[in-house]
Amino acid sequence: MSKSRTIGWVLVIAAVGAAGYFGWQKYSDNKLAAEAAQKRAAQQRPAVPVNISPVEKADFPVYLTGLGTVQAFNTVQVRTRVDGQITKVAFKEGQFVKAGDTLVEIDPRPYQATLDQAKAKKAQDEANLANANLDLQRYTKLGEFATRQQLDTQRSTVAQLTAQITADDAAIFNAQTQVDYATVKSPIDGIVGLRLVDIGNIVNASAQTGIVTITQIEPITVIFTAPEDQLPDIKAALAVAPPKTIALTTDGKRVLSTGTLALINNQVDTTSGTVRLKAVFDNKDHALWPGQSVSTRLLVRTLKDATVVPDDAVQHGTEGLYAYSVNQENKAELRKLKVSQSIDGKSVIEEGLSPGQQVITAGQYKVSPGTLVTTAVASSDQSQSKVTQE
Repeated sequence: MSKSRTIGWVLVIAAVGAAGYFGWQKYSDNKLAAEAAQKRAAQQRPAVPVNISPVEKADFPVYLTGLGTVQAFNTVQVRTRVDGQITKVAFKEGQFVKAGDTLVEIDPRPYQATLDQAKAKKAQDEANLANANLDLQRYTKLGEFATRQQLDTQRSTVAQLTAQITADDAAIFNAQTQVDYATVKSPIDGIVGLRLVDIGNIVNASAQTGIVTITQIEPITVIFTAPEDQLPDIKAALAVAPPKTIALTTDGKRVLSTGTLALINNQVDTTSGTVRLKAVFDNKDHALWPGQSVSTRLLVRTLKDATVVPDDAVQHGTEGLYAYSVNQENKAELRKLKVSQSIDGKSVIEEGLSPGQQVITAGQYKVSPGTLVTTAVASSDQSQSKVTQE
């Protein structure tokens, strides 16, 4: 009986073992088949189309950005220096005038009359002087027949009349100046503003109201600020040469003019921790206008042989900045990045990439590490780049 049981248990164990073996064999075969199917599917999966761009080595300009206000290089409120009635307005509002151009004419007749009187007085005194000289010559020729007192008196008369003519010259010069002041001229080159007087108005030299305001816009200046901790870099750049300064629209999308930094203000604003700077622009095209708000860029230094990539290649993740590079097998590789500078669509990479590598600039949302990609080198205009199948 015991022998039959033993044989039965052996047969049961053998059956279980055989079932386990065949089950494990079937599982292994199924797993291998699944892995093979996945491999075949991966090989048959189409490559993801992306745009790429090379990692370049280039000189990279470092700019300080800020906001500024355009100011006229000079502003003059033109006023009259004589009293009188305006007979002519010789300018149009908004006109560009040059120094010496006539702006307004004031009735010059009273001042011309004064000038004529001064000239007549000089002619009279010159005639008296001529006669006094003749008398002096007569007294001198008489010799001992003329008393010494008569001779000295005549010499004094000649000296007095000579001095009087000098005074007449001064009076003529003053009267001529008043006549000249009756024609109001522009003291500088610039744009005239709104007219403050009309033909027929009476103007006075003592009045505070001017005739017109002229602003000089060639050249023109921009006043902007920079953080005080940037002062060493700004001063170092200014010590070498006036740093390049760019004025842009307030949205920073369009360059208006390019000039140079002229000066750093002599003190830091303790309330804001900033220092005021002044840049000068030629402004020949009048792109800058007094009172206009602009964005500014001040070139403080240039990084030599920096590693540069397009901004589109740099992605933001939970663990920081990264980019996808493309290896020789056209597969994507994730690279963690350290970026130091970024401007005008370019970024400087301190860690994570090397010149000569290729980075994905478009299509990253379809890519993961190891993804096969189809590449096309991005043109300088990303919107015009096309994807080509390899």
